Amino acid sequence: MADAVKTRLAELGLTLPVSAAPVANYVPFHVVDGWVYTSGQLPMTDKGLSCTGRLGADVDVATGVEAAKLAALQVIAKLNDATEGNLDRIEKIVRVDVFVASAIDFFDQPTIGNGASDLFVAAFGDAGRHTRNAVGVAVLPRNAPVEVAVIAKLKA
Repeated sequence: MADAVKTRLAELGLTLPVSAAPVANYVPFHVVDGWVYTSGQLPMTDKGLSCTGRLGADVDVATGVEAAKLAALQVIAKLNDATEGNLDRIEKIVRVDVFVASAIDFFDQPTIGNGASDLFVAAFGDAGRHTRNAVGVAVLPRNAPVEVAVIAKLKA
């Protein structure tokens, strides 16, 4: 049977990327007692970061939303690794954390977070509905504008 999540991604015109390798001393995910915890993922493409800078200074809202979507796609690649290639094993995306590199007067972190949230719901359906934090931070690794991490529950 085909993986429904991958089918939905294809219908959205998205291809699951090759899972980006860690850039420091950490693992990309842990599976513990039926839970998957991902490390934060940046908006990577096959050419590197999709963009750099801070929202409200160097990066506009539309670009930030797209960056959050790309970071979420990297998270899905990690979940694919964690489920040994069967994303249908994900019972629920429980929590999403979105970190937004923000200028001091940028207050629209929730809109940027929607780039990730909307992709999780589109890809996983109701199982993609989650709790979320969308917070502004001064800087992110490699001058990325967005970083996304997830806690997901596996089917028993």
